[in-house]
Amino acid sequence: MKITIIYDNTAFKDGLEADHGFSALIESENNPNILFDTGRGGMILLNNMEELGIDPKSVDEIFISHAHTDHTGGLDELLRINSKIKVFIPPSFQELENRATVVTGPTKIHKNMFSTGELDGIEQVLGLITVRGVVLVTGCAHPHMDIILNAARKFGNIYGIVGGLHDFSNFELFQDLAFVCPTHCTQKKEELKKTYPQKYVEGGAGRIINL
Repeated sequence: MKITIIYDNTAFKDGLEADHGFSALIESENNPNILFDTGRGGMILLNNMEELGIDPKSVDEIFISHAHTDHTGGLDELLRINSKIKVFIPPSFQELENRATVVTGPTKIHKNMFSTGELDGIEQVLGLITVRGVVLVTGCAHPHMDIILNAARKFGNIYGIVGGLHDFSNFELFQDLAFVCPTHCTQKKEELKKTYPQKYVEGGAGRIINL
């Protein structure tokens, strides 16, 4: 599996535009190409995709973590380009309720991918099942991290996390993880880096994580 961060508050690669929001493309041999969230601005998303050599038409599915505009802002642009993209949404995101798949609980959406289901009534997390364990992709991690980890452990041991962690600071919960790549809204990146220098992976638009 490969995770390519397309949209983030910072840019890891020159030539990409940073903006408040998050989006990442998950590619693997045995699953459809899934775009996790769509950032805040459609043109920034599409421009960064072009810079990274990603064809928007190669996106098979979109997974929306939660309804905030910094995660859904590029959705209309993508659906304009390809209206047949399948979209997975949590119940609290009602804009596409009539044409999207609403994930109502913990669900395996593909052989090696699952949703935790909407947690705390606000956000679902995407889980990637790899040979090393489960890698979680989070939008903002608005639910408490212990809730997220407990929900995801039903599908296997947690190997790593990529995505926004908001104001999370109980870093002891990460002691058994192999890596953490904090992005977007994470407020305590430096503290996390100091706590786990060997596990810390710098995020930003253009960062690629191979699993």
